[in-house]
This record gives sequence, C-alpha cells and structure tokens, in this order.
Amino acid sequence: MANRILLVEDKESLRQMLVETLEREGFEVDPVRGVSDALARIKKRERYLAVLTDLKLPGGSGIEVLQAAREADSDVPVIVMTAFGSIETAVEAMKKGASEFLAKPVDPDLLILLVKRIQEERRIYLENILLKEEYAAKLGFPQIIGESSLLRAVSDQIQRVAPTDATVLLMGESGTGKELFARAVHRLSHRKERSFVAINCAAIPDTLMENELFGHERGAYTGAAGRTMGKFELADGGSLFLDEIGELGLGVQSKILRVLQERTFERVGGTTSITSDVRIIAASNKDLDEAVKKKQFREDLFFRLNVFPVVVPPLRMRKGDIPPLANHFAKKFGKELGRGEITIHADAYPVLQDYSWPGNIRELENCIERAAILCEGGTIRPRDLNLRVETSNRDDQLRGCLDLDGSLLEVGQKAAVVAEKIKILDVLRRVNGNKSKAAEILEVSYRILLAKTKDYGLDSDS
Repeated sequence: MANRILLVEDKESLRQMLVETLEREGFEVDPVRGVSDALARIKKRERYLAVLTDLKLPGGSGIEVLQAAREADSDVPVIVMTAFGSIETAVEAMKKGASEFLAKPVDPDLLILLVKRIQEERRIYLENILLKEEYAAKLGFPQIIGESSLLRAVSDQIQRVAPTDATVLLMGESGTGKELFARAVHRLSHRKERSFVAINCAAIPDTLMENELFGHERGAYTGAAGRTMGKFELADGGSLFLDEIGELGLGVQSKILRVLQERTFERVGGTTSITSDVRIIAASNKDLDEAVKKKQFREDLFFRLNVFPVVVPPLRMRKGDIPPLANHFAKKFGKELGRGEITIHADAYPVLQDYSWPGNIRELENCIERAAILCEGGTIRPRDLNLRVETSNRDDQLRGCLDLDGSLLEVGQKAAVVAEKIKILDVLRRVNGNKSKAAEILEVSYRILLAKTKDYGLDSDS
C-alpha cells in the first residue's frame, strides 16, 4: 500500500514542519513549493496515499493541484489547507472533490489523525477489492466471486504480495481461476498502469517459445521479414504471466532463468542486450517440486519462481462458493444469450454442490451455459444440469468408504474420522506436506494437526 504523501506548500518553515511531523509517523513525503512542481510530480503517475496542498500557491491555485490529482487518480484523497479568511475557497475545494480541509495554523495532531484515517480507509479498500464487484469492474480485472475461508485466505495473500515486486507462483488445478488472481496481483501493484502480458506455455511448442518470449531480429530465420518484440519486451515496466510454466522444456527454462538473474536478454538473431523490468507471475497445475525431483523442471528456476507461492483451492474444497458462482454465470449467460433474467431453482443447488467438479470453475461455467440454453421459463432445474450420473451414485460411493456396523452414534463417529482423514490428506498433498500451511488452511492449531496426523497414522502419507 502506498505510504507516500505529496505536500504542496510555498512557505519553507511550514513545509519543513509538516514534513517532519509526517515522517515521524512513518510516512514518506514529497515536498514541493508550487503548482508547476506539483503538476510535474502528478504527471509522473506516482501513486500517493494522499495529497496535502495549500490553496494559495506560486504560479496558480491549490484548486489546480486538486483537479490534476483527482484526474490522475480519482480515488486519491486531497486535503486542502487554508487561512481562516479563505473559508469560501475551502468550500469550493470541497465541492471539487477535496476530502478534508485544515485551517491554518495547522494543528499537527489533527493532521496526523486525518492522514491515519485515510490510511486505514485505504487498507480496508484494498482488503475488499478482490471480492467487491464494483471495485473489480472499476479496476479492470474479472470479478473473483466467493466468500469461503479458503478464498479469503488466498485473497489476503494476494493483497499482501501485490504491492511488492516479488515473484508470485500460483499453484492449483486447471480451471481454478489462477489467471484471475494473476491479474489481481498486477492491478493491485504499482505496475498497474503498464502492461499485463499473459502467455500460455502449454499452447506453444518449445521450438517457437523462445521467439514468443524474446522476439527476433529481421533475417533471424526464414520468414523473419522484420523485427518483432517478444513478451518480455512488451511487458517492460509491467507484469508477465507465465501460465502452465511446468510445460516448458528444460532448454527454454534455462533461458528464462538467465533473464530473471540478469534482467537482460537478446532477441533471436540479435546481439544487443535489452534490459527488462518485468514482474514475473507464474502458474502451474503440476506439482513443480515433484517435477524437480524427476529432473523435469530446473531446480534453480523453481527456487527463483517460488518466492511467494499461493495455492488456489479447487472448487470441490469451497463448495459454499458454488451457488454465488452459478448465479453469476446464470446472469451472465442470460444477457449473452438474449434470454433475459435466468434464475436457478432451489432444487438445483444440492445437485451442483454434490458434484466434484474435476474441471473446477471452468467446468461450472460451461455447465451453466448449457443449462441456460436448455432451461424453460428462465429457470435452471436439476434436469438441465446433466449432472445426475455422479449424484445418483452418491449412496454407493459413501458406502464404499464407511463402516456401517454399530449404532447410529458409533457410525457417525467413525464417519467423522474418515472425513477428517480425507480432508487432512487432501490439504497436506496440496501443500506438499507443509504442516504449517496445512494447519492454516484447516483452521486448526499446528499442535492439533500434529496430534491428528499421529493418531490417524498419516505421517508417512504426507
């Protein structure tokens, strides 16, 4: 989160006092004297927590600073300072979008109170940004829907790492929405005004991948009629999303490693080194740690990518998110198909939640699209989902893993043990045996998890 404040004040003594007051509280301050300097700072697209400006300034008015700041970033709060005799001007500033105004002489305690309140409001804004539809639409990344504890945990991780330049490795099954989270990392970073470039490593043969990543010079090979920029060059200053990076061959992996280490590369057929300031966000549906052990993935590249790993949970582990997702897709396809409002019948929700969704959110979206086409009267019913094959066998599946001998209480206790074993094993495998991460996901203490894995004899399986 930005912690920088733009301070516009022409009187040196007051400017210095304000700088010292704000810096004592841990804020970074860009102090400038007049309107032209302030406008120059704003045009650099610096991201400020707040702008603090006097109304009477050399070369213009604080109103100009206010308007320029709001045009550059409509969310940035602007605090105006004014003498008691300029209250009317302060009211005008409020009408033009100022958040607060301070009467001179400025009370340092009141200033800090206002700035800290702005900081807290900003923190709350960022915490909710991934889950709120209006913010998702505003910032330009697809809406991430759901309020399960697992999704909230991922959201919290994304919000923490996004403001940094750390490499992010998103792990999870196909169709879980890894690209949505990659775009969220970019849009919540200081690079959001620059390009987000995505490349599907599984869709391009290794023989063409080097050209896709680094571009080529004219005459580099037959058919290379002109110079072409690669993805690393196109993403300069922004973010490069390497989707399904586990599918890359070892040769291409070594070239990517070199770029990550040296921040430079050459186009195919070129000799000039090109500097690349790119943040890498990678994703894989493969267990890269296991691929390293099998010599299918370079260990040194894995360490470079695994700076901040984030595990995106499969849909079957957050079934509470299925109804809001299904409703979102029903609304979407109702519009796209020209069928008006499409709703989901109450009887359809248990069917949706009982299904295991091996294709995750992508499969759910396809299912709802098909159902939206088939349904009658604008209501999706169980028969429209075509998921009855799996749910009809639910009884047999449950009987196969449960011991039904004994009283109802005894059977219930044994069933609870089976459910806990399955859940613990599933999470441990997903986090490669990391019990600290597993305990966090399972929402139990590390000590309780250790005890349960020992009681259930799961240590050897994890």
